[in-house]
Amino acid sequence: MSANSNNLLVPQATAALDQMKYEVAQELGISLTQDGYHGNLLTKDAGYIGGSITRRLVQIAEQSLAGSK
Repeated sequence: MSANSNNLLVPQATAALDQMKYEVAQELGISLTQDGYHGNLLTKDAGYIGGSITRRLVQIAEQSLAGSK
């Protein structure tokens, strides 16, 4: 078993999720460096970003399910 349980079911989604991370951070007024190092990011800011991404993904899924009925 992998030490990281956050394996993407669709590996091709990595770029889209990364783009979403930067968009959400910008909307929240949180600056992220483009080099991928986020060691200076406050834990609460990382939580805001992750929570916002999760809410957005759930919203997209709900819209998709509503449209498929």
